[in-house]
Amino acid sequence: MLEMTGVSKTYPGGNVALHNINVRIEQGEFVFIVGPSGAGKSTFIKMLFREVLPTSGSIRLNDVDILNLTAKEVPYLRRQLGIIFQDYRLLPDRTVYDNVAFAMQVIEAPYRKIKRRVMNVLDLVGLRRRAYAKPNELSGGEQQRIAIARAIVNSPSLVIADEPTGNLDPETSMEIMEIFQEINNTGTTIIMATHDKEIVDSMGKRVIAIEHGEIVRDELNGVYGYESEQ
Repeated sequence: MLEMTGVSKTYPGGNVALHNINVRIEQGEFVFIVGPSGAGKSTFIKMLFREVLPTSGSIRLNDVDILNLTAKEVPYLRRQLGIIFQDYRLLPDRTVYDNVAFAMQVIEAPYRKIKRRVMNVLDLVGLRRRAYAKPNELSGGEQQRIAIARAIVNSPSLVIADEPTGNLDPETSMEIMEIFQEINNTGTTIIMATHDKEIVDSMGKRVIAIEHGEIVRDELNGVYGYESEQ
């Protein structure tokens, strides 16, 4: 469960990115964050894994106030999350298998558990056969599948995705969304910022719209609500 209460963020120079955000997202929900460029979506997303801290307010994740964590505790928070970016962020000199396994090696998981779990998530994203390829041998869609596999290999309760289909063609984007739906079907919460109208309109999920740093719409079975990509 995620709860933001009275969250605001003003950057140096006076730019107000978010103002008085109040939102509750239950375990197992699938939520899209939408809005024009510069509306505050990225700040909202970055606050979830403490890359950005609010100026005021509280953020609780699974009943833990993440703003009160010490610097040493922050990495442990992030290990409980799956974070997926638009630009994949794979290790170019490592194989697909090693890129995914790395997330488990960091937490010192046993070798046998790593091998079993990595192959399971590669099956889920349809890339077991490419386990020993390097990222530069893969298409953009395949690289994003690997990034998703890496994000879920430690079975996070929450997956945070920031424009995960931004670099992909429409057909590949829908295939990626099918994987996210499968992940959500297992009970994992998904919060995704996107500019993709077709995806949001086709999936019938909860939609939170942010404009000028404020939530202007929060709808179950929502739609994108903008004419085109902003």
